[in-house]
Amino acid sequence: MKRLLYIELQKILKNKASRVLSITYFVILSFIALIASIKFDIGPIHVDAAETGIFNFPYIWHFNTYVASILKFFLAVVIVSMMANEYSYGTLKQNLIDGMNKAEFIKSKFLAVLLFAGVSTIFVFVMTLILGYSFSSYNEFSIVFSDLEYLLAYFIKLVGFFSFCLFLGILVKRSAFALGFLLVWFVAEKITGGLMYHYFSNTNDEIVTKIFSAFPLESMSNLIVEPVSRLSFIKSIGNQIGVENIKDYSVHTSSILIVLVWTVIFMLMSYKILQKRDL
Repeated sequence: MKRLLYIELQKILKNKASRVLSITYFVILSFIALIASIKFDIGPIHVDAAETGIFNFPYIWHFNTYVASILKFFLAVVIVSMMANEYSYGTLKQNLIDGMNKAEFIKSKFLAVLLFAGVSTIFVFVMTLILGYSFSSYNEFSIVFSDLEYLLAYFIKLVGFFSFCLFLGILVKRSAFALGFLLVWFVAEKITGGLMYHYFSNTNDEIVTKIFSAFPLESMSNLIVEPVSRLSFIKSIGNQIGVENIKDYSVHTSSILIVLVWTVIFMLMSYKILQKRDL
């Protein structure tokens, strides 16, 4: 495994575009800290982001992982390009000539996916601790380290999404087309979900929701629900205008299992494509 991961790291580090995109991702990720400096006035109302509670433990675990997951597309480009370069530069064929079999090749790519997801999760963990201890009103150990399931959900979400990107990179071969296919898939899921709710929700709303939540990108999205409406002042505004918030913000085991199943499916499909393809 170390040999396979070393080979992948060498490919990534020697590619300038991959290095730049990876560094850019972590730099932008660190910009979450700048949210604390946001201050503005709306008439007589003074808004200070740091005082809204977004950096309070344990809420900050939810907020930071949600924001960080939005930025995952930077690393998605790296994953797709990593696969596209194998075809463009002929390294895939050379690896097979040098003795690596196709199963080992897929394993090496999945190790790279795990590495990206793991490093990103550790980065978010450290950054969240720093921001939390700097701005949170609650610093008790039991509070600080509660809600850590959002970190697990973040890791699983990245692994699933990157596995999907890897599959698209193998399927389409060209990074631009693979990213375009990703966008088309996202739109297709939303349209399909909208049509399902339009035609079937009146009588089978719960069933439609369960089916739609099992779609690949939707299942990944459901791992970490948006956290803004969870803030106390947002809830207060909702109560004042008569809007009841019944949203479930928990990380559900079922959602994790669905994404893990899709991850296995994407990796198996990637392997099957390589097996049948004439390289």
